[in-house]
Amino acid sequence: CLDRFARCIGLSNDPSPGYNIELEAKKPGAKFLELPYVVKGMDVSFSGILTFVEQEAKQKLDKGLVTKSDLCFSLQETLFAMLVEITERAMAHCGINQVLIVGGVGCNKRLQDMMAEMVKQRGGSLCAMDHRYCIDNGAMIAQAGIFALQHGIVTEMKDSWCTQRFRTDKVEAIWRPPTVWKHD
Repeated sequence: CLDRFARCIGLSNDPSPGYNIELEAKKPGAKFLELPYVVKGMDVSFSGILTFVEQEAKQKLDKGLVTKSDLCFSLQETLFAMLVEITERAMAHCGINQVLIVGGVGCNKRLQDMMAEMVKQRGGSLCAMDHRYCIDNGAMIAQAGIFALQHGIVTEMKDSWCTQRFRTDKVEAIWRPPTVWKHD
């Protein structure tokens, strides 16, 4: 979502779109614009935000009615509020009090601050990984491939594909024993 958003409003990919969004959002005077907020249970939907940015926001940006800073600030506040909401719900549902933030977006200080505040209110702890370990999910994807190979799952090159809309919850992870969640 952040990559596509950054491309849409013309932010650089160097060093990373998410980092550039974070810097832009911190600029003085950035105003909050209401963006679509879609949380259904444990699922979030960013498609409405992206559609809004690709259509309405881009036009407003081109006309000078909003700034890139306004859009970046609003995106961060909206997306991260959604992520914090479902994380808090997951903590309550699973009876846990620890959160680990990883992945490229895990580098974002605003997300770390918002998540830390929620976790603190629940009496829990947050581990926000060092930025050296949050750059990309490529290592995690590669590790999942190694586990699959070790368990005899092989995908021929002709049967493989890439998609940004891949649902990780649709992968059968046979290398992990089934987990039964217990509430304390």
